[in-house]
Amino acid sequence: MAKHFAKGFLIGSLTTLGAVAGSLFAFKKTVIEPQEEFDNKVEENRRRANRKSHAAHQG
Repeated sequence: MAKHFAKGFLIGSLTTLGAVAGSLFAFKKTVIEPQEEFDNKVEENRRRANRKSHAAHQG
């Protein structure tokens, strides 16, 4: 009986860890990475606008 409990506990723990890892990975893919892409795009647009502004006032 103790073997069955230990085996079930181990399998349950591994399954739970796998589910948590999958959830974190999915969260990263759907929330974090799109936000980072958006931030990078905003930063690139800001740099581009700054270069344009400086170029327009060169003389």
